[in-house]
Amino acid sequence: MSDWRPSASFEALRLRAAVNATLRAYLDQRGVVEVETPVMSVAGNTEPNIASFSLAFTGRTDGGPRTRWLRTSPEYPLKRLLAAGFGDCYELGRVFRDGEAGGRHNPEFTMLEWYRVGWDHHRLVDEVADLVNAALALVGRRAGLVRTTYRDLYRERLGVDPMTATTEELQAAMGAVAIDPAGLTRDDWLDLLMTHRLQPDFAPDTMLAVVDYPATQCALARIRPGDAATDTYPVAERFELYLGSLELANGYHELADPAEQGARFERDAAVRHSRGDAVPPRDERLLDSLQALPDCAGVALGVDRLMMSLLRTPRIADVLAFDFFRA
Repeated sequence: MSDWRPSASFEALRLRAAVNATLRAYLDQRGVVEVETPVMSVAGNTEPNIASFSLAFTGRTDGGPRTRWLRTSPEYPLKRLLAAGFGDCYELGRVFRDGEAGGRHNPEFTMLEWYRVGWDHHRLVDEVADLVNAALALVGRRAGLVRTTYRDLYRERLGVDPMTATTEELQAAMGAVAIDPAGLTRDDWLDLLMTHRLQPDFAPDTMLAVVDYPATQCALARIRPGDAATDTYPVAERFELYLGSLELANGYHELADPAEQGARFERDAAVRHSRGDAVPPRDERLLDSLQALPDCAGVALGVDRLMMSLLRTPRIADVLAFDFFRA
């Protein structure tokens, strides 16, 4: 007989309600306005390492496609609101990613995403850390913030330069961690070094903000040019924030160039096609809006991951009323 009872304790569910209220109050008090945007879209996420759910709509479409895609984040419509002149805004709600179910992943999960007009990614790091500490205060904890660049992190802890190392040197840095190399790119090896060699050793009860990623990992972030005279390389103005070994947030100084973003979407589609993966339609409305996007920074924070940190549990099921396997 299947187990009909919740996967999380009542205490965890009450804490989640308090966390949601805290997140909303924090942003509301700072003039960031809560909005609701569509969960279904005619476009999907083209990011090669994120899989989207699709569904078939049977009703009236007025000539639009019947295939709709469940959002993997509310990023695209939130940016369209910014481009229209709405100003600072946030959304707290469910997002969906196919193929992700297990100890730390659930195919539907809660994301908090917000945008700050006139800010860059460095300034946003401070706000994210402050917000995380507001949530930690609910369980009587606080975490200090440490900053590092992506390049310094890899050089200091692994002895490899992520900007210049060859694929073979990155593979060697995996040490005793055995990974099948078939089909893996240089960026895949950088990601594997982060998840398998670096993250497990991040200090507990400490927030680590890693800023300025390799330009090849730009996603929707601006790229800052390098300078050979000062031994700097092009970087994506992006950050990730970790609490202990858990990644909590991913943020960008947002790209506002429709031609460049369109080219990135095409590169994503080429990678997906080469792997035999589905290629979701790119979001043309987003591209059209980028020409009006103000200078801004945005960030997505995983609320379930935050809950796991608060409860010191490695199991996402412990913070969900009903996880995927009991849904």
